[in-house]
Amino acid sequence: MEVKFCSLSSGSSGNCQYIETEKSKILIDAGFSGKRLEQLLSSIGVNPKDIDGIVVTHEHIDHVKGVGVFSRRYDLPIYANESTWIGMNKTIGKIQDKNIKIFKSENYFNIRDIQVYPINIFHDALEPVGYIFFYNKVKISIITDTGKVNDNIKSNIKNSNLYLLEANHDIDMLKKGNYPWPLKQRILSANGHLSNDDAAMTLGEIIQGNEEIVLLGHLSRDNNTPEIAYKTVSNLLSNHGIDVNKDIKLDLTYRDKATIIYNL
Repeated sequence: MEVKFCSLSSGSSGNCQYIETEKSKILIDAGFSGKRLEQLLSSIGVNPKDIDGIVVTHEHIDHVKGVGVFSRRYDLPIYANESTWIGMNKTIGKIQDKNIKIFKSENYFNIRDIQVYPINIFHDALEPVGYIFFYNKVKISIITDTGKVNDNIKSNIKNSNLYLLEANHDIDMLKKGNYPWPLKQRILSANGHLSNDDAAMTLGEIIQGNEEIVLLGHLSRDNNTPEIAYKTVSNLLSNHGIDVNKDIKLDLTYRDKATIIYNL
């Protein structure tokens, strides 16, 4: 059985990713209403009743809006570290005790046939994490909502078959845009969001050119465009000797629809 991956949506208006193996169907975050989550899953032919659990990156509303609703509606376990549970408690509402799953960041745990490694990232949340998923010989890394990527993250996500990496903003667009200065400072900070250049430099250090799938995520509506994000990353990887048309598959995620389903 291969692994299936789909970004159902990625952006400040809501986030949800999907991984499927032979025995598991997992959501990473659920930042929409229950109805919208059902629509997104339906768009890729997945019945919400078949979901086995939700893993949460951090407590911000665009990542947890539908977590409680989905857990209650479909009796789903929710996996998050203790700080994130504290942060999202009021937002998600009452959860059955059996569905409260608390892990320690940077410690492996399993959901059925998938091994999960939550890795510390840098964002203005209580204890944000990215995720690395292992199934047989397949490795998938999801790193968004982080202001920087340090050596620990790079070394852990290296050699993935699929990367979903944040490319939130074009620095010039952000600086010249209409956001108030404090918000610009927050986004640009080490606990904010990765720029296109940050994403490109990170990928330049870790990509091997072994037909990896690279998805750019969490693109800003106001301070980025898909064309600029793609071109920035493509150009820098080309400078590192990586041909994005042959050596890897470089693609985008969307805020208003699902990507194709990637089979690994």
